[in-house]
Amino acid sequence: MKIILSGSVAIDQIMSFTGSFQELIQKEHLDKISLSVLVQNLIRSNGGTAGNIAYSLALLGERPILLASVGADAKNYIDHLNKIGVNTNLVHFSQLPTATFNVLTDREENQIGSFYEGAMSDANSLNFSQFTDEKEDILAVISAHNPEAMGKQVQECKSSDIKLLYDPGQQIANLNSEDLVNGLKAASILILNEYEMSLLKSKTKLDKQAIITKTDLCIITLGKNGAKFYEKTNSHKEQSIYGVNLEKPIDPTGAGDAFRAGFIYAYAKKWPIKKAIEFACVIASFAVEKNGTQNHKLNWLQIKKRYQETYAKRLQN
Repeated sequence: MKIILSGSVAIDQIMSFTGSFQELIQKEHLDKISLSVLVQNLIRSNGGTAGNIAYSLALLGERPILLASVGADAKNYIDHLNKIGVNTNLVHFSQLPTATFNVLTDREENQIGSFYEGAMSDANSLNFSQFTDEKEDILAVISAHNPEAMGKQVQECKSSDIKLLYDPGQQIANLNSEDLVNGLKAASILILNEYEMSLLKSKTKLDKQAIITKTDLCIITLGKNGAKFYEKTNSHKEQSIYGVNLEKPIDPTGAGDAFRAGFIYAYAKKWPIKKAIEFACVIASFAVEKNGTQNHKLNWLQIKKRYQETYAKRLQN
């Protein structure tokens, strides 16, 4: 299966502090918020949803195709991805600077982020129509980036009958209802977290069941608690996978992208869905053990060991 990743490629600034957002925010004054916190850590690293997914997929031995727009300031980043096995031939270099993601995490793993779009706004030059005539089995992954480009790419996948994994993520707030519903209709697979599901319900005016039943497979990630999933082949009944219990989790930033990489790898190998999601949870756990989104390493011996310790069965890859 040929894996094509469309999404953000960004330079991340990751910060954390030992306090809690709940302790700082005065609910009676939400209309006048003015907060400043003293952070304990600041890490600048390569990031972006598509970049993070591509990184972990390459560590697993895949060669995904990256369909993204960056600035000249990301040349070393793109060269590194290419060096570890990502196909970067279709990366567009914009005159604008590379997108930047700033995120602050509290002690309870709640996060507040901001995103500067930069070169990502030039993503309209990137499209899936060039893959229309290919006979290979293709999986298009559309994750959060420029909203206009996301809407266009969804339509390209639908009209070309390209299998779509739809991952609107943090752009749900910026996508209009029509584009979101079109994404659900075009997608074979939907992945999002609990908060994003809540936001998707609000934006589309659809209830959870209506959203779930529009796709063949819906996965809702639960952070350290694993994931829930709903398969069409099982009448969209809720099934649960518990997460990996880590002694020393460090930073949850990027864990969701590592989860997606693990799932995509297993799905491309046509593993059973339950096994694929278990594998995704294991891959995500390695990201949580490091600061930053692309500082973890993946070793098959360690992966198999952790999988067996967590799910009491051997992993055959």
